Amino acid sequence: MKVAVVGGGWSGLAAAVELAGAGVCTTVFEAARQLGGRARSVDLHGHRLDNGQHILVGAYRETLRLMRRVGADPDRLLKRLPLEIVCPGARPKPFALRLPRLPKPWHLLAGLATTRGASLGDKLGALRLMHFLQRNGYRLGEDCTVGALLDRLHQHGALRRHLWEPLCLAALNTPPAQASAQIFANTLRDSLGADRAATDLLLPAVDLDRLFPALAAEFISAHAGKVRVSSRVTRIDDGFEVGGDHFDAVVLAVGAHHAERLLATDTTTQALARLVAGYVYEPIATIYCGYPAAVRLPWPMLGLAADEGDGLGQWAFDRGALCGTAGVIAFVLSGSGAWQRLDDATLVATLHAELAAALNTRLPSARWQCVIRERRATFSCRPGLPRPTARTARPGLWLAGDYVSADYPATIEAAVRSGVAAARGILG
Repeated sequence: MKVAVVGGGWSGLAAAVELAGAGVCTTVFEAARQLGGRARSVDLHGHRLDNGQHILVGAYRETLRLMRRVGADPDRLLKRLPLEIVCPGARPKPFALRLPRLPKPWHLLAGLATTRGASLGDKLGALRLMHFLQRNGYRLGEDCTVGALLDRLHQHGALRRHLWEPLCLAALNTPPAQASAQIFANTLRDSLGADRAATDLLLPAVDLDRLFPALAAEFISAHAGKVRVSSRVTRIDDGFEVGGDHFDAVVLAVGAHHAERLLATDTTTQALARLVAGYVYEPIATIYCGYPAAVRLPWPMLGLAADEGDGLGQWAFDRGALCGTAGVIAFVLSGSGAWQRLDDATLVATLHAELAAALNTRLPSARWQCVIRERRATFSCRPGLPRPTARTARPGLWLAGDYVSADYPATIEAAVRSGVAAARGILG
């Protein structure tokens, strides 16, 4: 059997690794000059950085499994930290939540009990929310927005501002006022509602290429497969001819907006093309600032949220503590918001000032800065959004991509799971 995988992002590489490892003759076609898709590495100001500061969590079981399969050691390449949300600039009090290394459910109970900057009522309310979701098997009778769910369950105050809403933005990349409560409940089920290790933050200690894409390509080649970069596929013809070669099956592992064009060319998949054509998208911005090497954050990840509606900043990451690039701070802004209307210089100046205010210190000027805006970083994860399955109506054509994993938002884990599902469908 010969299989073509169109797209060399994490979903396509996951599918190709599963297929090649099972002895299937597999060829990956990637339009760009490098692998990794929307989670890739770039060279900036003499540093090997990423196109976005991605966060993995302990619940990413398929991602961790495939990393190990291709020879990437998660224990060495990822910095594992207990979930810790620290917002020193929060008002009226600084906020800090840290989940201790205790068995489930004591890690959550102890973490909430010792949270600083939240009232007793907030803490009890958070426990009620988790109890409500657990009692209902994390299934909502009818999907609604995360904001509506939090209102209904009387979630207000510091924990809404610094826990639930930031988790929603980080996981779904969609503002709580528009985000799907059911998908958010699914992420809570597999993180806060699971064992303690599932909540750990896994922060890349190396660039994204070395986490998976580069070693995945080596694995595929070692198993008689091929990886072709700079190979754009514009059509999948009736005989599954791709790139001048014939295949028995094809995994279409590109973003939904790219998949739409390829699906529209066949009558059996035109309805699917119309489905994904209706998706809207959310942006992500990563702002790198190169400060003097002595500049460090008190924590590898720091929350910038201050008063309700005050400030643009969401998260700041100390790349020196994570990757050894001393003085490099990465700011991350998820989902649509006021930050989109600012030019790069104003955005950098605003975040610089917010970080200085949060740390209550005077920061030296950045020596260099770079703003990376991904305008269509993820699909907007809204209530009731229809999602396709890996199997299409066209025999032999399979889908992979973060938009295919119906239970999950657009994350690396969703992309990897979709690729694995497509491969196993073919092998099955």
